[in-house]
Parts: sequence; C-alpha cells; structure tokens
Amino acid sequence: MSVTRVQQPLPTSAVRVRTRLAHPALLLTGIVLVALNMRACLAALSPMVGEIQHTFGLSATVSGLITTVPVLFQGVGAPLTPRLTRRFGTERVVLGAVLLLGAGVLLRVLPSVVALFAGCVVIGVAIAVLNVSMPGLVKREFPERAATMTGVYSTTMLVGATLAAGSSVPLEHALGGGWRASLGAWSLLALIAAVAWLPQVLRARQERAAQLSPASAAQPQPVAEKPIAGIWRLPLAWQISLFMGISSLMVYTLVAWMPTILADHGMSRDQAGLVFAFSNLVQVAGAFLVPLLAGRLRSQRWLAVAMAGLNALGVAGLLIAPVSGAWISAAVLGLAQGGSLGLALAFIVLRTRSAAGAAQLGGMSQAVGYLIAAIGPVGGGALHQLTGSWTAVLVVLLVLAAAASVAGWGAGRDRTL
Repeated sequence: MSVTRVQQPLPTSAVRVRTRLAHPALLLTGIVLVALNMRACLAALSPMVGEIQHTFGLSATVSGLITTVPVLFQGVGAPLTPRLTRRFGTERVVLGAVLLLGAGVLLRVLPSVVALFAGCVVIGVAIAVLNVSMPGLVKREFPERAATMTGVYSTTMLVGATLAAGSSVPLEHALGGGWRASLGAWSLLALIAAVAWLPQVLRARQERAAQLSPASAAQPQPVAEKPIAGIWRLPLAWQISLFMGISSLMVYTLVAWMPTILADHGMSRDQAGLVFAFSNLVQVAGAFLVPLLAGRLRSQRWLAVAMAGLNALGVAGLLIAPVSGAWISAAVLGLAQGGSLGLALAFIVLRTRSAAGAAQLGGMSQAVGYLIAAIGPVGGGALHQLTGSWTAVLVVLLVLAAAASVAGWGAGRDRTL
C-alpha cells in the first residue's frame, strides 16, 4: 500500500543522507536570499499596475492578467521541476531558476507589451521551479528540522513580498526612472541571491566528482531515492494539493480585491491600503509559527481545520462589518493566510520520506494549487461584475474555506507517501 502510518524513523540506508555542502551559515544565507526573491518581484508589481496600464493603454481586464499570468505559469511549470532536479541536481536548478527570475524581471520592463507579458511568463516559471525545489532541499539538508526550516523560508518569502510592496513607490521616486526603474531594480536582489548560492553549486560539484573517483568506488554508496509510485492517484497527495490550491485561491482573491472591497464600502483608499498592508504583516507571524507547531504534532488535522476556520472568520468579518471590523478581519485573515501557506509547505516535507519524494509532491501540489489559485482574482472580478456587489464573492470564499477544512483534515493525517 502506497500510504502508510508513521511508526518509527526510516533506516538511514533507505534515504539519502544530508550532503555536507558549504558552511551551514552560507547555506542558510543562500536559502534566505533565494526565498526573498520568490514573492518580491510579484508584490512589487501591484502598486505599479495603474501606471503600466496607462503606459501601454491597457484595459482593466488585460491589466489584471499582469498579476494572473505569473500565478498561472507557477502551476504550469511546477510538474517539470522534479525531472530537472533529478537530472541536474537541486543546487544547479536553484541557481538557474534564480538567474532566470532576474532575467524575467528585466524582460518585464522593456518598452513592449509582448516583453511585459513574456517577462511575467518567465517569472512565473522561475518561481515554480523554486517553489518545488526548496521543500526537497530543506527535506534533504535539515531532515530533523524540516518543518522549522519551512517556517523560516515561508516567512522570508512573505517578508520579501511585504518589503517589495512597501518600497516600490519610494524606489520609483528615488531612482527617477518611473515604474520601469523601480521594478527592474529587483533583478539586483536575484543577482545577489545567485552569488550567495554559488558556493552550494561548487561544493555539490566537488562531491559528485569525489563520488566518481576510484577511491570512492569501494565505499558504500547511498541508496538511490525512488519516486513515489502513482502519486497522481493517491488521495493524500490530492488532499494536500487541494488544501494548498483552495488556500492560495483565497489569498490571491483577497490580494487582488480586499482594498477595493473596503473602499467600495466607504473606507478611504489610503486607509484601505493600510489595512491591507497590516494584514500582510500579520501573515509573516502565521507563516513562521504554524509550521513550527506542525512539526511538533504527529497529526496536523485540527491545525488545518483551525486555519480554514480563521479564513472563514476573517471573510465573515468583511461580509458583516467591512469597515468597522476591518482591522480585526485583517488580523485574522493575515494569521490564517500566512499559517495556511506555511502549513501547506510543511505538509510537503512532513508527508514524504525523502527529498525526491518532497520534490515530487511539491511539483504536484503546486501545479494543482497555482492553477486553482489563478482562477481567484479573475473569477472574483467577474462575479462582482455580474452581481454588482462583493457579497457573492465573499459567500463563495466562505464555501471554499469549508472545502479547505475538509481537504486539510485529510492532508493532516499521520501518514507518509
């Protein structure tokens, strides 16, 4: 049977042991800098959409695709990553993805609509590769602290997004080159991350060379990791994928429309922006604390249900008291959204036995998850346009929160793939 209950640690000979890469401090620095890039270039774009729309004369619908296309291609690119990591090694794949991300950031600011959307596609694929590679890397390098390290890099992703969203306009003023200079500047962060990651690539190359040397031929070799057989047919894999997908759809829908929902109910746009920024700030706490708690529990069922319940509570607040209860709703949603992200990523390392399995499950869950998530912003806008209010959108989000709790109940079982 492909899904089994966890009763005791696996023998060390059955899984690949941690590679002794460059100094642990360099490894941690590399992980943090890579994680900073994984959301920053997306969040930096949001405050600039209006200027981009004006520059190219885009319609509101086409402008919405600027944020939707990268999310869509995160889902499209995710299934390809496990094959890349098996062929080229995780270290080289991560380096290539970071460099590709920087290239996409520069492509996006060229004076062409085609380049704008081509850059969005490249950025989405690069982030997809990083999304899938990082859980496997964490599983391999920190097998005893995988959930903790998942909390570290998921928190760093949200910190990067928060800093990027808050600094885009000041960067535009400081650099004096309009939205192109502000968005293009984030390619420097990708370059810094690539340089910081280079020691891992060099050390991995040295280890591969050492393994091929005659002196190592007589030494016991680690058992090759086997992929998870029939992963697309396993209920547990689908439950994890659906929990990630539904949770991400709720996040991206509210990222796109929460400030507008508040403004349409009478809140000033400035205050609506502050409430939204506060919600993003609280996400950082949820993304750090929830994976830590998940790593201490054998079963995360009730934790997943709690995250879905907090999502529902926050949405209900927007539905019942959108202005007077906005700050409370923002705090609850921030904790739920950050916690759901951290828990979904933690499931990838907690429900698998090896780095290869984590990469494979990451590929499936993030393919399904981001394809579902891409529906949120466009679907929310279309439903609002159809009904003339935000009530129907929020009611649908409440139903989706209930669906996330069902998927999370299954995903949180004490099982491994």
